[in-house]
Amino acid sequence: MTLIRPFRALRPAPGKAGDVIAPPYDVLSSAEARERASGKPWSFLHVSKAEIDLADDVDVYSDAVYAKAAENLNAMTEAGVLVRDSEPAYYVYRLTLGDHVQTGLVAAASLAAYAKNDIRKHELTTPAKEDDRVKQIEALGAQTGPVMMAYPLSAALDALLEEAAQGAPDVDELADDGVRHQLWVVDDKARIAALTQQVEDLGALYIADGHHRSAAAARVADSRESSAEHQSFLTVVFPVQQTNILDYNRVIRDLNGMNKDELIAKIEENFSLEKTPDPARPARPGEFGMYLAGSWYRLAIKPDLVPHDDPLARLDINLLTSHIIEPLLGINDPRRDKRIDFVGGARGLEGLQARVDAGEMAVAFALFPTAMEDVMAVADAGGVMPPKSTWFEPKLADGLVSLVLD
Repeated sequence: MTLIRPFRALRPAPGKAGDVIAPPYDVLSSAEARERASGKPWSFLHVSKAEIDLADDVDVYSDAVYAKAAENLNAMTEAGVLVRDSEPAYYVYRLTLGDHVQTGLVAAASLAAYAKNDIRKHELTTPAKEDDRVKQIEALGAQTGPVMMAYPLSAALDALLEEAAQGAPDVDELADDGVRHQLWVVDDKARIAALTQQVEDLGALYIADGHHRSAAAARVADSRESSAEHQSFLTVVFPVQQTNILDYNRVIRDLNGMNKDELIAKIEENFSLEKTPDPARPARPGEFGMYLAGSWYRLAIKPDLVPHDDPLARLDINLLTSHIIEPLLGINDPRRDKRIDFVGGARGLEGLQARVDAGEMAVAFALFPTAMEDVMAVADAGGVMPPKSTWFEPKLADGLVSLVLD
């Protein structure tokens, strides 16, 4: 099987995309999703966050939520709001946010290539979130959340995508978060063959965002019959140079038995520390912001502690983990430890400060964004980054294109 193949997408009927498309399931809380979907009966949040149609206190991982998601998806197809294409196709997907533009290819990616590491991972998944995606896929009989991937530098593939995106798009919608979503259907057989071959010639693709979705797709495939759809996962593949990574920050629930002054004294053994009047946004690798007891601090790790010859150990998140989060705050398994949480950079440093000021968390750490080149270097070396190491922006829309598991 090639790295990617065309497929028959389930997608909004002409003129319906604006009613359907929604932010990804994992960037909104249930309360936020409920508000965003208010008055929008065809919003895909009714599928991806189906708890919004149940009691406020429902367990978001309960069977009732997955059943409601399936019911809502069926209602959208029966009403003709979502329609499945009659022939396999690729889809060129362009995201625009302000001055940032990225143009990628929607495809069904090979789970066999994923298993062989020709589609490369860089993060561990958290078990509860992976289980959630498995149950969602099984309930829907479809993959509705695309995995974002990156491909290495390829002027030839870039040119093919630009050529396919000429003319009026089949979808052109400005979402309420300011992101413009455009989609072109590519059903010409010669162009499909050229795109397939050009991607195959790359030799490898890199998962950027969506490790839980790809891992869940693999688990579902292992438990089902071996059709082409079951042996694939839904993806959008972008040129590496167009990906845009923001910071992915940490908040910790307590100080592991220490008070503020004791924690600061321990941190100063390996970091320079300076109190700042304003939020301390890191300006370079090796620099961190910390919000503690109503004050911001700028931290910089001592240069002799950075192992420059190790692509994994030199990452900022691993420097923070190995010198503060594990030894000082006692968190050795961020995938399972309930004392740590993750805050995407789109919420800003204000989002970190708010959670500490509310008393929910005791300390917050802001990181410098990871470079995509570092992500690829870790993946090439077979390394695994900690969960929630990268936050890509803008986000792909849920509901624009889905992969049905026949």
